[in-house]
Amino acid sequence: MSRDATAQLGDQKFVSLTTFKRDGHGVASPMWVVRDDNALLVWTPAESWKVKRVRRDPRVTLTACGRTGKVQPGQPVYEATATVITDPAEVAAAEALLKRKYGIEYRIVTTIEAIAAMGRKPRVLLRIALATDTA
Repeated sequence: MSRDATAQLGDQKFVSLTTFKRDGHGVASPMWVVRDDNALLVWTPAESWKVKRVRRDPRVTLTACGRTGKVQPGQPVYEATATVITDPAEVAAAEALLKRKYGIEYRIVTTIEAIAAMGRKPRVLLRIALATDTA
């Protein structure tokens, strides 16, 4: 299950990543995603709340979604574990994969973000490993 689901999610344009608050409530965010062998990578600002939540609780869920985070009915939801990756070389390698996958969209969004934030925010990766099928 895990390898096929990883490939399917890695081929999606957007995934809804849900991280969990201390009280157990999930917070979903639409994310760009790239595949790295048997894991998925998402790229996010280092100081984002999702990073803080993953550092506290690495349990996440993923499902395919649209640009705004809307999930189509019946879409499978996958349980997974996320790890925060801060190594600059790994972050740069994943950024290159994102640039290749998203092309002009990547350039437009990152330019707008840099202007709005008055500079580019430091980024980290979340390396996401889907739970294996134990059935």
